[in-house]
Amino acid sequence: MALDRLGSSLYDAIKKVFKASVVDEATVKELVRDIQRALLQADVNVQLVLQISKSIEERALKEKVPPGISRREHVIKVVYEELTRFVGEKPVALKMESGKKKIIMLVGIQGSGKTTHAAKLARYFQKRGLKPALICADTYRPGAFAQLQQLGSRINIPVYGDLKAKDPVKVVKEGLKQFSDKDLIIVDTAGRHKEEKELIKEMKDLEKNIKPDEVIMVIDGTIGQQALTQAKTFHETTTIGAIIVTKLDGSSRGGGALSAVAATGAPIKFIGTGEKIEDVEPFIPSRFVGRLLGMGDLETLLEKVHDAEVKVPQKKAKEILSGKFTLTDMYEQFEAVKGMGPFRKVLKMLPGMSYDVPEDMLNTAEDRLEKWRVIIQSMRPDEKENPKILNSSRVKRVARGSGTSEKEVKELLKQYVMMRKMLKMFKRKKKLPFGLGGGKGMPMGFK
Repeated sequence: MALDRLGSSLYDAIKKVFKASVVDEATVKELVRDIQRALLQADVNVQLVLQISKSIEERALKEKVPPGISRREHVIKVVYEELTRFVGEKPVALKMESGKKKIIMLVGIQGSGKTTHAAKLARYFQKRGLKPALICADTYRPGAFAQLQQLGSRINIPVYGDLKAKDPVKVVKEGLKQFSDKDLIIVDTAGRHKEEKELIKEMKDLEKNIKPDEVIMVIDGTIGQQALTQAKTFHETTTIGAIIVTKLDGSSRGGGALSAVAATGAPIKFIGTGEKIEDVEPFIPSRFVGRLLGMGDLETLLEKVHDAEVKVPQKKAKEILSGKFTLTDMYEQFEAVKGMGPFRKVLKMLPGMSYDVPEDMLNTAEDRLEKWRVIIQSMRPDEKENPKILNSSRVKRVARGSGTSEKEVKELLKQYVMMRKMLKMFKRKKKLPFGLGGGKGMPMGFK
């Protein structure tokens, strides 16, 4: 069961409680059965499922309801708290300080997404003001260095490696010399299997010689309960400081991997939520469970908004508010919204919106935004700057060039006029919309 389906099943179970005329013992027992079924289908260990469901049932039926909330609300609160405890309870941040060098060593089974997540972590901290660099210590896999170089070049992060070298310790030491001016060094090691004794020994040697501030294990979220064996084996070899669980966007066995890792006591610090370089986020159990249960995650949403926001200089902001809002400006706003990720992910972070929005509506919204971007790309510079010149023959040409219909081009122009009017309204009220005037906030048109 994919995490989306796990979340949907848990959300449906919660909705039954909200709809029940009375929340009695029978209601609680039915809720517990629904939760058990959802967790088992998500590949969560049977003993763990029994333990969680027992805790939920006992607390929901025996605990005194706190003043100020109803029994219904208390039951939901218990479910939320127990599921949060089950995946880690307290978030464990990876502490970074600008100006203080930190070395992170990534380890894991080959194919777990280690190299990709080395770049994702570097990008994550780069956006937060640090100066990261990447070192390829994988002297076994052909193409490992080239892959890391390709990823690094896309995000403007330097990469060191040596194709001729056989000793990863020497490679890392040389890389550290090269990057003496950087404050975060991420070392990507060779992929390992627990039975490969030579590679396990090499991992111990690397840790002993480079003395990383943190060893992070990367685990593929699709392997389910096997994650427990992996985490234990690696933990016995080197002190695992943290875990990254990857491929949790559509993982068929994500629930099993998360629960297995949590059972080892090793803290999950990051989760991979998609294929893009931006698709990694700190693992905060309460937020993660909130999204699963349809309660939303406004904090992560606001962080994504801030990361994607188009920074508009003060001078440009004044021009826009004076009516000089062009299709180029509109295109930049579309890019900002697109930078936040698919609508599905954004909606999951809005309370009550996670599972109630019809799939066809989501597809329509995403398709429309993508078509509008292509339409603007198909226009000439003078048309983007002054859309009024787009007469019927120009509209026909743009539709043909963008592979859309004339109706869709006109629909975009209508939306543009509406946004322009809205900005003029802000000017009359002497109030800047979010994202303009150098302030922090949501991109225009995303409210």
